[in-house]
Amino acid sequence: MKKFMAVMLSACMAFSLCACGNTATERNSDATAEKSTKNSKKITMVLDWTPNTNHTGIYVAQEKGYFKEAGLDVSVIQPPDDGATDLVASGGAEFGIDFQDTLAAAFSSDSPLPVTAVAAILQHNTSGLISLKKKGIDSPGKLEGHSYATWDSPIEQAVLKNVVEKDGGDFSRVKLISTYVEDIVAALHADIESVWIYYGWDGVKCDMEGLSTNFLPFADMNPTFDYYSPVIIGNNDYMKKNPDTTKAFLSAVKKGYEYAAGNPSDAADILLKAVPELDEKLVQKSQEYLSKQYIADAAQWGEIDANRWNGFYQWLNENKLVDNALDENAGFTMDYLK
Repeated sequence: MKKFMAVMLSACMAFSLCACGNTATERNSDATAEKSTKNSKKITMVLDWTPNTNHTGIYVAQEKGYFKEAGLDVSVIQPPDDGATDLVASGGAEFGIDFQDTLAAAFSSDSPLPVTAVAAILQHNTSGLISLKKKGIDSPGKLEGHSYATWDSPIEQAVLKNVVEKDGGDFSRVKLISTYVEDIVAALHADIESVWIYYGWDGVKCDMEGLSTNFLPFADMNPTFDYYSPVIIGNNDYMKKNPDTTKAFLSAVKKGYEYAAGNPSDAADILLKAVPELDEKLVQKSQEYLSKQYIADAAQWGEIDANRWNGFYQWLNENKLVDNALDENAGFTMDYLK
């Protein structure tokens, strides 16, 4: 009995010491995690729009801990009224999202905004003209005599004019309706016969709604229009002063998009977890489509081909669509993407 009690006492003491050890370990672990968070470099990433599948890789990097592994504490925010690029240029955010066509004005003004594109989210321009099949607009020239919803951008209308006239149509006979289309399905069923959309979201939505449509990708109509849309931009001053942090950020984002490319269903679930108000079926279908667009035929995610970038900006120069001519390689760099 004494032997039994001695054994039990020894066991209790050992358990007590072990428990104390575990508690100390947990405290140390929590302290380390807190210290790690405090020591992480804070970065603000501003989106171009409300969260959607263009942004999935960013949310994956957040959820999977890729930012944390890189020593970063990243906040993802939605853009203010004046847009993501102005916020990044002013230093209100270190990184953001914009499009090569809309960035042209930022780069060509008399006071260029201090931002630079550092990675392509999608490898090819997935935008194009969509219309109901019954309207018969199965080539851009046939837009003549039909209505088109315009946001009144000179570049937008010049692109449209180019593809219409290249196909033998009369652009002056296209009925331009200045309006913002929020609901693509409702618009096509109303008085809008054609709309410029990004297939990965609105095109997928039309398919889900059972609409019979014609979709004409701009990249197919004119290779010059296979520009980069969208891209990640960074604040020039921040990136110059923090090159290693910039590289670490892009490396984590790259891992996020690579995961999304290889695991569309899981990636869609991660986006839905972060933004539960999104339509689950639309996100899943959109993610399935975009998973093939993130990298596509490029050597790696994020790659920007100088020939394609310069080709589009040269077209803008030739057509006098910018305030000041854009120099070769204006507005982008691959120095931070490894």
